[in-house]
Formats: sequence, structure tokens, C-alpha cells
Amino acid sequence: MKPMRPMKHWRKLLFATAFVLALPAAMPAVAAPLEFDIDPGHTFPVFEVRHLGIATQRGRFNRTSGKVILDGEAGNGSAEIRIEAASISTGNEDLDRLLRGPGYFAVAEHPLITYTGRGMRFEGGKPVLVEGELRFLGVTRPLALSMSGYGCIRFPQLRCGADLSARFRRSDFGLNAVAGFVGDEIVMLIQAEIIRP
Repeated sequence: MKPMRPMKHWRKLLFATAFVLALPAAMPAVAAPLEFDIDPGHTFPVFEVRHLGIATQRGRFNRTSGKVILDGEAGNGSAEIRIEAASISTGNEDLDRLLRGPGYFAVAEHPLITYTGRGMRFEGGKPVLVEGELRFLGVTRPLALSMSGYGCIRFPQLRCGADLSARFRRSDFGLNAVAGFVGDEIVMLIQAEIIRP
């Protein structure tokens, strides 16, 4: 048997690599069920709230972890998300220290903000809504997360991502500080990526 020519070998290798990378684009949904880890380097919850009625104050949390299960065949899934409250960052160190303290996020008593997604709604083979509960400051309330831009790729392991959003009132969780100066409605936006362990 003749040895494979080097150029022919590299052509075959490049073709196989391109095929593996392109494969997820042809898959509208993840086969069921698969467990993923949240990628902390590409997952950041951001919040928005009106400040003094004239501008929007934004901040984000820099440390998030958890697991997600996607069942594309059944059209369902679940999620366990943990946000470290002390990782809050608004770009203003004085404000960050204030928000970590009593009367606000009280991170010494409530170090974690958690979200438990108990079910998902799929459309066209892709998740579009997560139904679950948000636990914040020791209070648990139902909260649905809308999902858009969902997609998957192998890079190198299977990785999926989406943008999630929700609205809720901070007063529902007992956070009433500086009411009248800072708005009650919170807009939550999450850029999220999950990877197969």
C-alpha cells in the first residue's frame, strides 16, 4: 500500500475539520437531553433602573455559575443559575460599596442571587422562554426569562448561547431604598453561553 501524500493528507484533514465546525449550523436544536455548564467568562447578568427620572443606571455582575439541561427532542429544559451579589460593578466604586451594604444587596447576609428555571418553551426546535423563580434578598418570586438569538457551535466542544431578558419590581423583593429617586422597575439582560463539560 502506497503512503499517503502529505498534501492529500492535509486536504483530508482540513475537510474533516470544516465538516465538524459546520455541523452545528445544520442542527436546529440540541439532541436530548444534554447537560451544560454556564461559561463564567461569557455570561454576565446586567440590570437597568431609572435614576432620578432623567437617566438609566446600569450595572452588571461579574461572577455567575450554574448548570443548564436542554432536551431538544422533548422541547423542554431546566436551569440552575447562581450570581455572586458581591461581584456587582456599576463603574462607580463608591456606588458599588453602597449597593453591597445593608438596605441594598446586603451581600454579607445574601451572598447569592439564584434563578431556578423549571421549564422551557421551544418554538421551531429552539428555546424561546424559561419559566422559573428568582431568589433575591431571601425572597422568591416567579419570573419568566425571554430568550432570543439562540444558537450552537462546536468550539471545540459543544457550546450554545442566547440573550435573555426579564422585567420585575425591586419592591417585590423588599428592596425599597431611595424610592422616588431610583425607579422600581428593573430590566434584567443576560448574555449567556453554556458549554458541555
